[in-house]
Amino acid sequence: MAIVIDAEECVGCETCVELCPDVFEMDDDGEKAIVIKPDSDAECVDECIDTCPSEAISRE
Repeated sequence: MAIVIDAEECVGCETCVELCPDVFEMDDDGEKAIVIKPDSDAECVDECIDTCPSEAISRE
């Protein structure tokens, strides 16, 4: 399952980047998070999904 971020829902809080920097980073503008390893099975991804304030992160 691929990890995805709904860019329209992302508020740029950087929580996912702080919790799981090997999977997420901020875009070039520093406004939205992006997935850099969509196939990662890191345990921190589930924590990111659970803590995202805008519920923008999911697995598809």
